[in-house]
Amino acid sequence: MRTLAILLITGATLAQAQTPPAVRPTAPASKAPMRNVGTMSELMVKILYPSSDALFYIETRTPTTDSEWTVLEGQALMLAESANLLMMPGRARDQTQWMDDSKLLLDAGAAALMAAKAKDVPAIVALSDQLYESCTSCHTHY
Repeated sequence: MRTLAILLITGATLAQAQTPPAVRPTAPASKAPMRNVGTMSELMVKILYPSSDALFYIETRTPTTDSEWTVLEGQALMLAESANLLMMPGRARDQTQWMDDSKLLLDAGAAALMAAKAKDVPAIVALSDQLYESCTSCHTHY
């Protein structure tokens, strides 16, 4: 009887060890529960303007501590990721000019993030024209 019990416990343990862990299914990207929370105006006023100002005025507001540089990195990251928000379904006004303008912002923001991580003020200054172009191009068309 003991032998049978040991065999059953051993068999159950081995079976459990060979069972793959449960995999939580993920929703396909097209079924992701995305939704716009803020308005376009809120994105501009509360995220894009302050983030871009931090970069545009880098020479008069140059970070001096590691924590200030970290904040600037966050602002550059917000700027770049905001471009992705602008390209989301429900926000993108069209698939041509709007996307081109958003890509300009994405490229400028990504370059600014790299420069901020390197604490490279001249590189951030050099991005001003590219960032300005991304803003004015979009505002000219929309």
